[in-house]
Amino acid sequence: MFSTSKIKSVDFYRKIPRDLTEASLSGAGLSIIAALSMIFLFGMELNDYMTVSTSTSVIVDKSTDGEFLRIEFNISFPALSCEFASVDVSDVLGTNRLNITKTIRKFSIDSNLKPTGPEFHSGPVATNIKHGDEVDEEYGEDAIILSAHNFDRFASHYPIMVVNFYAPWCSWSQRLKPAWEKAAKILRERYDPEMDGRIIMGKVDCTQEGGLCRRHHIQGYPSIRIFRKGSDLREDHGHHDHESYYGDRDTESLVATMETLVASIPMGSEKLALEDKSGNAKRPAPVTGGCRIEGFVRVKKVPGNLIISARSAAHSFDASQMNMSHVISHFSFGRRVSARLLTDAKRLIPYLGGSHDKLNGRAYISQGSESNANVTIEHYLQVVKTEVITTRSSREHKLVEEYEYTAHSSLVHSLHIPVAKFHFELSPMQVLITENQKSFSHFITNVCAIIGGVFTVAGILDSILHNTMRLVKKIELGKNF
Repeated sequence: MFSTSKIKSVDFYRKIPRDLTEASLSGAGLSIIAALSMIFLFGMELNDYMTVSTSTSVIVDKSTDGEFLRIEFNISFPALSCEFASVDVSDVLGTNRLNITKTIRKFSIDSNLKPTGPEFHSGPVATNIKHGDEVDEEYGEDAIILSAHNFDRFASHYPIMVVNFYAPWCSWSQRLKPAWEKAAKILRERYDPEMDGRIIMGKVDCTQEGGLCRRHHIQGYPSIRIFRKGSDLREDHGHHDHESYYGDRDTESLVATMETLVASIPMGSEKLALEDKSGNAKRPAPVTGGCRIEGFVRVKKVPGNLIISARSAAHSFDASQMNMSHVISHFSFGRRVSARLLTDAKRLIPYLGGSHDKLNGRAYISQGSESNANVTIEHYLQVVKTEVITTRSSREHKLVEEYEYTAHSSLVHSLHIPVAKFHFELSPMQVLITENQKSFSHFITNVCAIIGGVFTVAGILDSILHNTMRLVKKIELGKNF
């Protein structure tokens, strides 16, 4: 067993009897200053320990979301009808997807960008519409010529009025004309407008009656509309019952459709026609001339384009009348980050998310005058991925995967149908932001260094001050040493 004296011999902190020590005012002052310094430095060290620090590096993209990227958007076009609005995707690898509909929703909107009804369903796209062979046959002008002056009078007089809105320069309109006139002649003979009065077929030249065509939101030629008497009584939040016809355009198909429409109206009746069996060829016509397009598309992580335009396999468009002005409510890459996760991430990186949706709330307007005709609005987007890694609980945890981008936009005159184009390029590099977790042992070591260092420095200063004061006293007493 060790004796008590032997244990005492290893004491690092041997004590001086209290009656052999002397307190001084200078020592007391230095002690107070030293204590305050210790507290101040301890607070700074504690604050540094509690503050989150990060390190940023640039590495080759190691995305966990595969080779595809999600583009989410909500864009309003005040002058593009939902009837022909198409979302297309292309890239440098040759991918070319036209009129994407599965993940896209459309809503007709008014001039204030407010929806005028439920979701607009454009239905299946007709890729091979049948036309008649009456080109070489002689045909008269049996369809009623309609204008802004007589349109409403005919529409209110006949239970059903079917109108061909056309443009003489349009090749599709030229192919339809013989069949349309022949069908009008057959219907006139079967259902005499004076004796029967249940149906009439008319036509509107949109190059002559531009105001009338704009009033009915005609953007593609030819547009065949079926007007039922009383359709101007729009109730139920803008619901209306006139339709667009998208079926075959040969004489037989046109006559069959008209027969079905007439069959639901008794002779001499003015009541509205009921739904018929040819509904697949007809869909509700757009209530207004604007369209809000929202949804998402998935694209490959290579340079490419997201294009929104007017598209149809059996209609022509007047480029000088197309206006692709739009207001972007939302446009982002990748999946949306929840508010909670984004708040946690901003704890590390305050500026994170500032460029996630850089185009939000911006409007790009083309006035549509002659000087602004055929204007394509292009957006060039440079996309970079930012990944935030947190190291809480001594384990790495992926907090946020964020795609941020820069945007440059321009209005370009084009010889073709104007479009809204979003050209995107993804960087092959990504920004990796990692949280640096501080060691508690390092914090304790620094605290000990602060306490020991301040105590030692204060002791040195006290010794110097004490000896200096003794020396001054000796000189004052005239002592030699």
